[in-house]
Amino acid sequence: MNRGLAGILTGRVTKWLVVVAWLVVMAGSAGFAAKLADVQNNEASSWLPESAESTRALERLEPFQDPNAIPTVVVYERGAGLTQSDLAAIEDQAAEFATMDGVAAPTEGRAPPVVSPATAEQLGFPALSQDGRVAQTSITFDLGAEGWNEMPGIADELRATAAIDGVEVYVAGVGGIDTTLLAATLGVVILILLLTYRSPVLWILPILSAVVALFVSQALIYFLARDAGLTVNGQSYAILTILVIGAGTDYALLLVARYREELRRHADRHEAMAFALHRAAPALLASAATVALGMLCLLFAEMNSTAGLGPVAAIGITVTFVVMVTLLPALLVITGRWIFWPRRPGFGSAEPTQTGVWARVGRWIAPRPRQVWVVTSVLLAIACLGLLRLDTNGLSTAHSYTEEFQSVTGQQVLVDAGLVDQSNTVMVVAQAGTDVAVTEALTGLEGVEPPKPAVTAGDVTFVEAAIDADPASPTAFATVERVRGAVHDLDGADALVGGSSAFFLDTRDAANRDNLVIIPVILLLVLLILMILLRSVLAPVILIVTVVLSFGAALGISAMLFEYVFGFAGSDPGFPLFAFVFLVALGIDYNIFLMTRVREETRHSGTRTGALVALTSTGGVITSAGLVLAATFLVLGTIPVVFLAQLGVAVALGVILDTMIVRSVLVTAINMDLGGRIWWPSRLDTEDRVPVPEDATVSVGHAS
Repeated sequence: MNRGLAGILTGRVTKWLVVVAWLVVMAGSAGFAAKLADVQNNEASSWLPESAESTRALERLEPFQDPNAIPTVVVYERGAGLTQSDLAAIEDQAAEFATMDGVAAPTEGRAPPVVSPATAEQLGFPALSQDGRVAQTSITFDLGAEGWNEMPGIADELRATAAIDGVEVYVAGVGGIDTTLLAATLGVVILILLLTYRSPVLWILPILSAVVALFVSQALIYFLARDAGLTVNGQSYAILTILVIGAGTDYALLLVARYREELRRHADRHEAMAFALHRAAPALLASAATVALGMLCLLFAEMNSTAGLGPVAAIGITVTFVVMVTLLPALLVITGRWIFWPRRPGFGSAEPTQTGVWARVGRWIAPRPRQVWVVTSVLLAIACLGLLRLDTNGLSTAHSYTEEFQSVTGQQVLVDAGLVDQSNTVMVVAQAGTDVAVTEALTGLEGVEPPKPAVTAGDVTFVEAAIDADPASPTAFATVERVRGAVHDLDGADALVGGSSAFFLDTRDAANRDNLVIIPVILLLVLLILMILLRSVLAPVILIVTVVLSFGAALGISAMLFEYVFGFAGSDPGFPLFAFVFLVALGIDYNIFLMTRVREETRHSGTRTGALVALTSTGGVITSAGLVLAATFLVLGTIPVVFLAQLGVAVALGVILDTMIVRSVLVTAINMDLGGRIWWPSRLDTEDRVPVPEDATVSVGHAS
């Protein structure tokens, strides 16, 4: 951003026009932002690519099974054994369940809803375990495309109807997540900003700007999801909130810190903001571009859920950048210096960072930079060894949540009682006339219950059989592979295998492919952006190596925490890619903030002195930004899903490593050791300057 444009945005009149314009945009966006949840698509087809076998099977299943059908199982358990009175009540309840709104009844030409093995004639008739302790009743609901949003309320209704004195009742197949993510994120960020700014009012402006960015982003994404086919699901919806609030607050911290510096050099606050924007905007633009383009690399993913996250996150970051370089500067100039109360930066006052903790760290590194970066690199490499303990083969349903849900508990009760959860089936679609061959191929296969009678419609035959295993377990995956092997060998059948376990298996395979393809693409993209920004080859290569080293260390330490502290059974196959995207795209931000300041100072005082000035002047704000981003991602732990909890922990840990060690110690030591050579092949710093002495005192920033 050139100085003229920066001055226009923060002029005495235009500052009010900027604020009014954003207020109008905000007012128009709020209503549509609230509707974003209504256009979420959490169906299987929104996660897997069209090429996946389970997706192709789902398309051919349309004549037989409503895609909006939601199989639900009510599980009854009495430790001493269910009495005759209990069983009579359960049978009466099964008939009552069949009359509930939204229950799907069998229709001509379509396979009946999943029912218990006791009888296929009466909808939901209960099945009893051999020891008489557990019974189950199955119901299938059809509530339309957005039916999953209504299921938590229906689950409560089922529990109330199924209540029997002395009997434990579980509703399997239904779950929910916490909806307080935004409130928790804002609460954490406000607390950190209060501690960072030590002002009771300054935090309001960054938070207000971040909320505006979030609502405008959500409104834009709503229209794209409604009218342009953009896929938005619960996962991308949650990550968007975290990303916009976290990144927006980071940008605000950097801008406010630079504005505070300029207020000490300029008597007029409008002029101070013009200089602050002029100098901070390139780093903010490079950071936002890196994150946005890195997220767009996800479009190369096979997983639709991963590919859909790319545009969602890129839109969020782009809008956040625009808000933070227009609305926030205008608000800061309008409010004046008093907004920093009680520590107002007066004109001509001393810059406190010159004697802060990061100045002392820089003076400690200066006499021994090579020893510092070598030892630091070795320690990070040792931390990478924890990757050997990272298990990304997937999680069973029972191990996918950090809390105990009715659905998970109910499934486990059925397994312990020797009853098959009838909601987990393999669904085979094949050419008409091959129903006998398909049924025979399924009969007797390990892990597969006797198949139900085949149903034929047109030129397609449908055969369904229950799997005696958790839908997302390795046992179920092995069963699906056996089924596929058996039916694919049938001549003329053209058979496809779908169902819950097939979906999870295809998800694992697609995620493993995406890990191998997307990670190198993002690394190459970030490298090119750094080369353009820094006008160097060597510096970007070194920065990429440090970020990858930081990523490996973060995942290595996280893997140890997951196994030995949190007791997680493993990780989702997509976890490494998501962790990499956020750690590299966001972690490189702090190196961008640091290195653009080093480059700026190098023109006046050389690379070694510039590295010390950059560390001294940006250390506090970058550390605060890292703490904000780490805290916002940790908020993902409030959602009781292991994948999101692991992602939050890994990103938070990686960001802390980046801000506290990689950026402040490793990169600074390399800058001081290499000096002007860091800019090769550029001749930015061609003077043969001596290292900065240990007791050196430098001026933060050059004269305006």
